[in-house]
Amino acid sequence: MERTNGRGRKIPEVLTEEEQKALLAIPNKRYPSGQRNKVLLRLMLDTGLRRAEVINLKWVDVDLMTGKLMVRNGKGAKDRSLWIGDGLLDELREWKERQAGIVRGAEYVFTSISKGKEGNSLGAQYVYDLIKRLAGKAGITKEISPHTLRHTFATDLYRETKNIRLVQKALGHSDLGSTMIYTHIVDDELEDALKGFRGKSLNEKGIKE
Repeated sequence: MERTNGRGRKIPEVLTEEEQKALLAIPNKRYPSGQRNKVLLRLMLDTGLRRAEVINLKWVDVDLMTGKLMVRNGKGAKDRSLWIGDGLLDELREWKERQAGIVRGAEYVFTSISKGKEGNSLGAQYVYDLIKRLAGKAGITKEISPHTLRHTFATDLYRETKNIRLVQKALGHSDLGSTMIYTHIVDDELEDALKGFRGKSLNEKGIKE
């Protein structure tokens, strides 16, 4: 059933930690496309990039030494800075090295490796279909899209920091109201947890007052 907040706004679907792990386990790194796809998924889950932003991401905007990532001309033609951790940095370095053996002088981080299309940036529909297909293979029954990964990132970041302004900056939202929806996700989770807490009252378990 569709969930809404107090103003009737739909609360977005997000992936649990287990579902994220299951999704990342599907791409087979033995194959170039599998390695590329795994890095793409993890980057979206770790940074909250929009589909268009990940498609247009160029190597020149990723500092593989410091982990600084520049998003150029995001929504509203705005730039923003993000940072990625050591684990993902290692995966990006490995992917760049492998990509170089297929696409000489690749400009984009995520490129086609199909014969005759090497070096082309991935299409928007391709990324949409890819995420849907991999989610299905992972046994995820939720209705997900590339934006689900962005929602998941934002929700996890808010859980971790409890700082909605920080989430707003990471997502590149100009209006804080657009970001506030993630507080409702966490509030709903707390409500569900407390309603189910202990299952029965202490008195029903035979504890006398």
